[in-house]
Amino acid sequence: MPRAALLLAAAALALGAAPAPRAASTISVRITSPLGRTGTPGTIRIVAQVRPAKGQTVAEVRFSVDGKLQGTVTAGPPYSVEWTDSNPFERRVIVAEAEGADGEVGRDEVVLQPYELNEITEVTSVLVDAAVYDKTGRPVRGLEAADFVLQEDHKLQKPDMVAQEAIPTTFAVLVDSSHSMWRNLDFVQAAAGRLAAYLRPRDRVVVAPFALGLEALTGPTNDRQTIAEAVRAITAEGGTALRDSLIELADRLSNTPGRRVIVLITDGYDENSKSSLADAIAAVKKQGITVYCVGIGGVAGISMKGHDELKEMAEATGGKWFFPRRPDELPYVYDDLASDAQMRYLISYTPTNQRRDGTWRAIDVFTREAGYSVKARPGYFAPTPPPVRPTLEFTAMDPNSQFLDVTRDDLIVLEDGVPQKIETFQEATTPVTIVLALDQSGSMAKSADKVVEAANGFVQALRPEDWLGVITLADKSMVAHGMTQDRQSTLQAIAAYKAEGGTALYDALCDSVLMLKQYKGRKAIVVLTDGRDENNPGTAPGSVRTWEQAIGLVRESEVTVFPVGLGTKIDPQRLTELAEVSGGQAFFPADPSELAQQYSRIVDNLGHRYIIGYTSTNSRRDGKWRKVEIRTKSAGIVIHSRQGYFAPER
Repeated sequence: MPRAALLLAAAALALGAAPAPRAASTISVRITSPLGRTGTPGTIRIVAQVRPAKGQTVAEVRFSVDGKLQGTVTAGPPYSVEWTDSNPFERRVIVAEAEGADGEVGRDEVVLQPYELNEITEVTSVLVDAAVYDKTGRPVRGLEAADFVLQEDHKLQKPDMVAQEAIPTTFAVLVDSSHSMWRNLDFVQAAAGRLAAYLRPRDRVVVAPFALGLEALTGPTNDRQTIAEAVRAITAEGGTALRDSLIELADRLSNTPGRRVIVLITDGYDENSKSSLADAIAAVKKQGITVYCVGIGGVAGISMKGHDELKEMAEATGGKWFFPRRPDELPYVYDDLASDAQMRYLISYTPTNQRRDGTWRAIDVFTREAGYSVKARPGYFAPTPPPVRPTLEFTAMDPNSQFLDVTRDDLIVLEDGVPQKIETFQEATTPVTIVLALDQSGSMAKSADKVVEAANGFVQALRPEDWLGVITLADKSMVAHGMTQDRQSTLQAIAAYKAEGGTALYDALCDSVLMLKQYKGRKAIVVLTDGRDENNPGTAPGSVRTWEQAIGLVRESEVTVFPVGLGTKIDPQRLTELAEVSGGQAFFPADPSELAQQYSRIVDNLGHRYIIGYTSTNSRRDGKWRKVEIRTKSAGIVIHSRQGYFAPER
């Protein structure tokens, strides 16, 4: 570069100018799997789609997780490596870098956020803090559980505990610092600072000035000098968004432990908020915060609307309101406020209504002494149920049943006809827990050798990490052996195959689902039969359970079924329904010699599956069936997946 150009570049950098933008890479890189998590630890494939510019080639593609190299691919496509996601509850950053033969590098990055675990808990206990006053307005001490009457939604509740004791309190002093407060700001600062004198050792203060929004917060702290300095630093300027600021502060206090109190100091004017008073009250009530409102007469005094809104806010949250007429009354207001906030009864009870429905529950507290009045928060919101997050496994095939590669962008998911947003997408590579159900009824005698040979081939084709159990069905369903990764045990069980008796097909299906019920992760049933469910003479059903029970169990489980119907005496309609309901595939070999080929296709199917997950737009936990349809945006692609799921009931 010429010296003049170097000097100009240096001058530009010294002045803060940005250097000339670097030319975009000629290699396009896009990570297509995984996109999100299913919450199950295990090995998954990281897949990237790489497209070099015309005439260019890809030398290598490097994959890393959290900066640690996981593998390099020099021959492709496909470009993929395997990675073990050992802890889905930790954040991970996946990077794919493709380097061309000319040295150009393309890059893509996917951040896997920690899987959100939603614990199902009940509305075990509710804590109410209440102040009790006599006819003269003085606090009443010494009351016990028998002195209180407690109702939730007008239904009598039994207090578990009543105590007059101190719990840690966070006082958030929300100070109006808009321009209309400038004349009284000195008095407000002096009075707000006075609150620190009432702090107990475990209490904390947050100083929160606001105008058009919350300004920088100070705290939580119990250092009086820090509190005083924060209050003195408040300046009055700008407009007022009181309701918006109250909502924001309530959210900021959501994870603060102990009792939470907002002391709102304002002249009541709010000309800039986008939220309504109802929105502000709902936000505060949701967090269980008590609001004490102190109305200060600004330049034009407190408006009637402002007066009414502050009073309504305090009443709705179990607090108090104060409207001092003169600035010199402010210190006494704080004396009263601090005393009221700290002299409280703690009342806990276990609600008779334990539903997690997110609804508002009204609380009424009385004393048996008619002359006393009780001030407490008016209610609480029951915990909301966790979101409904189904996961579904599927395969994508062309019309000739050849497996196809797809990405999340190729898919459309409908639940009960409503489009859903796919949040997680990955190839299904984690271990599979499989039940091999073998028909050994008398009609299988002529095919026994081929059945044993094909079953042995299927067992040996499975991956070492897959688990396998065997059930045989004849006059009744029998467990040949439970789940194991010891292939020799399975081969020995198959070697004992002996054809005699009837066909207890439905019992075998039910037993297979029940055997898999205790296991997590991917699950499949491979069932071989040459006939319908019938006894040995063919005069009655062969199973104790019915078809409706069998298909119902399959439908409500997350098990993929691969029926193999051999010969001409089968019920192809029901076997096909088993496959369609569960997202599997049905096979109908005409001759026993074709069994090995069909088993091979099942193994191939298990190795070409995807898993998607989404948060249902229907959040109701009603236990009802939800129909799910997975489509592709391109014609000619056939999707095999479970037809839906039952929503959780809790």
